[in-house]
Amino acid sequence: MSQTKTIITACSHDCGGRCVLKVHVANGKILRIETDDGNAPQLRACLRGRAYRQRVYSADRLQYPMKRTGERGEGKFERTSWDEAQDTIAKELVRIRDTYGNASIMYIPGAGSQAALHGAQAVERLLAKFGGYTRFWGVPSFEGALFASMASYGTMMTGNDREDLLNSKLIIMWGWNPAVTIWDTGTIPTLIKAKEKGVRIVCIDPRLTESVAVLGNEWIPIRPSTDAAMLIAMAYVMIERKLQDQKFLDTYTVGFDRFRDYVMGTEDNISKTPAWAEAITGVPQATIERLALEYATTKPAALIPGWGPARMSLGEQFSRAAIVLACMTGNVGIEGGYAGGFMRAFHSREMGMPRGIRNPVEVGSSYRPNSLYKLRGAGHPTAARVHAVKIHDAILQGKAGGYPCDPKMAYIVASSYPNSYPNINKAIAALKSLEFVVVHEQRMTPGAKFADVLLPVNTFMEREDVISPWLGSPYLLHMDKAIDSIYECKTDRDICDELATRLGITDYREGHIDEEWLKLIAEASGDVQDYDEFKKKGVLKLKKERPFVAFREQIDDPNNNPFPTFSGKAEIYSEHIAEMNNPMLPPAPKYIPAPEGYGDPLSQKYPLQLMSTHHKPATHSSLEKVPWLEEVEPRRLWVNAVDAKARGISDGDEVLVFNDRGKILMKTKVTERIMPGVVNLCQGGWFDISEDGIDLGACANTLVTDEHSPGGAWSTNTVLVEVKKA
Repeated sequence: MSQTKTIITACSHDCGGRCVLKVHVANGKILRIETDDGNAPQLRACLRGRAYRQRVYSADRLQYPMKRTGERGEGKFERTSWDEAQDTIAKELVRIRDTYGNASIMYIPGAGSQAALHGAQAVERLLAKFGGYTRFWGVPSFEGALFASMASYGTMMTGNDREDLLNSKLIIMWGWNPAVTIWDTGTIPTLIKAKEKGVRIVCIDPRLTESVAVLGNEWIPIRPSTDAAMLIAMAYVMIERKLQDQKFLDTYTVGFDRFRDYVMGTEDNISKTPAWAEAITGVPQATIERLALEYATTKPAALIPGWGPARMSLGEQFSRAAIVLACMTGNVGIEGGYAGGFMRAFHSREMGMPRGIRNPVEVGSSYRPNSLYKLRGAGHPTAARVHAVKIHDAILQGKAGGYPCDPKMAYIVASSYPNSYPNINKAIAALKSLEFVVVHEQRMTPGAKFADVLLPVNTFMEREDVISPWLGSPYLLHMDKAIDSIYECKTDRDICDELATRLGITDYREGHIDEEWLKLIAEASGDVQDYDEFKKKGVLKLKKERPFVAFREQIDDPNNNPFPTFSGKAEIYSEHIAEMNNPMLPPAPKYIPAPEGYGDPLSQKYPLQLMSTHHKPATHSSLEKVPWLEEVEPRRLWVNAVDAKARGISDGDEVLVFNDRGKILMKTKVTERIMPGVVNLCQGGWFDISEDGIDLGACANTLVTDEHSPGGAWSTNTVLVEVKKA
């Protein structure tokens, strides 16, 4: 028998975890995958990483370059050589640049790989050296939370180390389901320790999630898109009873008086009482009042505002309101508290290629000093970008529709475009209108079928890389190559290096081989002192004297450590936002009824609120159609028993889920674990549009609106639909 080798690597998909994978290999093939059994904290992989062998050897893996033979989107291809494929791409890049300009090249990256070296950044580097491109802004996961974080605190570094939750006396998990979304590998073990310690955990969510079931002392169901109303009513209770930490507010914040005027009704003659909020949220006023008193009088306490409620129309209002409550209770900058916002805590999350190459299309483009771009905190504040949910419209309408470019070509890498973008039917029309589409992909996904040239990319098991944790845990991982690339697959960097030669670019790799880049990247983190030892062990677990707590320095010594905002304090009322003069983006957080949210007149036609949350066996669409994972939890539409009975629907029935944007045919899960009036279809399903226009692949984005909030938040959890038995 051949000797079995054990290779240490880690998942690099857009899951909240960064976990150790121990890959057992013999004769160049993966036999099985285990996980961390070393010293604490153990970075143990979930079912997704443990099942990755089936994805590597999936029957739909792309094996060689292909060129389209049928209609775009039909999925008909023929094999071609690497030379012919890359010659074609290079020729089209030059033609489109010379005919229409670099801005007509639409670069569509995704989070299919989040390691430091390999992934979408390879194409970004190529296109920047080629003269530039147009790209998007507005990340689906967190744009609302990011805007709120920058507006209130001026930074994304607003989280605490996970271990600090053990210092809390109360944890409020608001729209946060780390049992599924992971949120750093050590999150759930830490929360379990907190529960065992006796820390009370309250969960607010329209669904009784896995996290609620395992951790919650109390579940409070709430209507989607109404979370800000409940937070504001909690603020009312605290103000009315004079429970706010006024000393903290006076010392560390600005604008509380303006927020108080709104909450107490001085501004608009409407007092934001728990009774007011009950009518909106469906949460009993007694529950709102009780939780407000508990949060105000229990210290330290951690209110953790998940990204889910911010992933709604006007979702930034939820995130900003949660930040205000954290300030009102004095739980910012202290152990056991939590500031909310974006919630990054570990600096090496930025571990990656040096950002020395700017996009020439964006250099010199018009800046907007009175726009939200000044607050985003990510990327360049340029008007040359298109919001991600508006890519379809930008392609279809171009400059005539007010967009900064006339896209003629799409270069798609590490992205399941259009599967991961809202309004699938419009996206299909947009892709069909382009002159040329190139896709880097690993499997024959729905988006891959729209390529003119389709290039096979290897998986993280077939290359070497380094990666840092998602948000808040102090460790780094080296990803060793487990097996050689199978079939004719290549890395994105190798593909781009070969394209660069054809485009006359001579410095794509800047004189460094990949191994040298990895050493430079790891050492630049400031944590890796011996790269060879790091590579040998595969993981570096950092020890710290005390947990990282966001804004500890600002609270301990405010005179010498101001908040990184315009005022130097946490901004409850933002003068800069006030300059924008946008009623849908108020300078202090407010509850504003959301388009397609609760109470929208459209609910007369489509009475159910659709959520598209994360799927337990999936990482977006990256791990779709992996048999072991499909066995764990098949895709089903969650429907409350009350709503099912009213429609004559039983558990397991096939139903049609529809609105004006599309139709989906799928099976139901009738359950009491979701509140009446709300249905849930986990995101990530691969769309499969039939001849009569029905999506048989259960892709939630078939129904999701392609509109965004003024602060950039996507509207993936603010969608109105109807359901009927098929």
